[in-house]
Amino acid sequence: MTGTVLILGASGFIGSHLAQAFARAGWTVRAGARNPVEARRRMPSMDWVKADFADLTDAAGWMPLLAGVDAVINCVGVLQDGAGERNAVAHVAGPRALMSACEGAGIRRLIHLSAVGADESAGTAYGRSKAEAERLVEASSLSWVILRPSLVVARASYGGTSMLRGLAAFPGVIPVLGGEQHFRPLAMADLCDVTLALAGRSEGIRLKLDVGGPDLVTQADLLVGLRGWLGLKPASVLRIPAWVAWPAVKLGDLLGWLGWSSPFRTTSVRQMAYGAAGTSPEAVTQATGIVPRGFAEVLGAEPSTTADRWQARLYFVRPMAIVVLGVFWLVTGLVTLGPGFEAARQHLVTAGFSDNAAWHGAWWGGWFDVVMGLALWVRPWTRPVAVGMVLATVGYLIGATLWAPQLWLDPLGPWVKVLPMMVLCLFVAATDDRR
Repeated sequence: MTGTVLILGASGFIGSHLAQAFARAGWTVRAGARNPVEARRRMPSMDWVKADFADLTDAAGWMPLLAGVDAVINCVGVLQDGAGERNAVAHVAGPRALMSACEGAGIRRLIHLSAVGADESAGTAYGRSKAEAERLVEASSLSWVILRPSLVVARASYGGTSMLRGLAAFPGVIPVLGGEQHFRPLAMADLCDVTLALAGRSEGIRLKLDVGGPDLVTQADLLVGLRGWLGLKPASVLRIPAWVAWPAVKLGDLLGWLGWSSPFRTTSVRQMAYGAAGTSPEAVTQATGIVPRGFAEVLGAEPSTTADRWQARLYFVRPMAIVVLGVFWLVTGLVTLGPGFEAARQHLVTAGFSDNAAWHGAWWGGWFDVVMGLALWVRPWTRPVAVGMVLATVGYLIGATLWAPQLWLDPLGPWVKVLPMMVLCLFVAATDDRR
């Protein structure tokens, strides 16, 4: 049975795969996203609509999106409160309004994507809010399915899966916090098949399923497997004590509020410690007839490519590049405004500028560098600021060539040394995509 399906969070990791799977299976897909314009560029064949839980706070707001819809799949989720992200909105307020609207619109089926570990006892706002969302679904009058996936594996990666690849590709060793946390790795294709099978059933159902593969895998073994999949030489597992990792976790929490939604935050550590494996897949097979594949089979089905290895190796390099580049511009500006001010002013005087013009040039040039260095660390501005740094540096070099060409012959090479910095700016700008 097919029809029209509204997939919420359709631009996300799981949602985008489900949208493609349902379209291939003959469903008419209405794809909901917070930023449908950007999503439409990546998947132009979908009927994209704006669907932001922060805006859709009552049933009436949902009605235009539900017109003509037979089934709704909710894939919306956030890991931890941060800039523009709230567990209470994504997991409770939004779904509550959605379910009320679905009841009023006579929607045939609601499939809610939750997660293994979505429990009050997990001790996180994520676990509590996800558990509350499940209770809302169960209390509704709809025909519903709650799917609780374990770790989902696909060729594409985002968030936690990207971090795991980055850890697996770490040079020389495989660092792991703990390492004995358990998962049941699940192929994205198997999750899509399970969702399709349950969405297509004509009879009313009320079903809650943990969805995972047959293999119970520790985090350490998972990383070893991913390293092999990437085609990298074997490496020893380096277990990191919690007290060593905790400052980095707290830094991840802070960066989340600045717009850098790192997967290495308090919630992810606590949720993994609580458990992300779930139950064995017999119930899934009984309900759908689908037998999830084992971890080795999942990895072998899609061999890694050069792009996968690049992404994994650059996972930790890119944030280092952003930090170093920002510090470079910030310190350059502070030195110019402080102990190096007279030297900077004198360079401009030597180039032929008046004392007054040289003073203002050094002053405003120093502040420009400070502002650019700080602005690079503001998440929405990173790419344009990195490009702006390149253009500004080109301007510096042109000016130096016209007014002080002798600086090119300086034995310390002050102008030559900015060329690698320009390349670093281009690297940061070119790798700014989140998904």
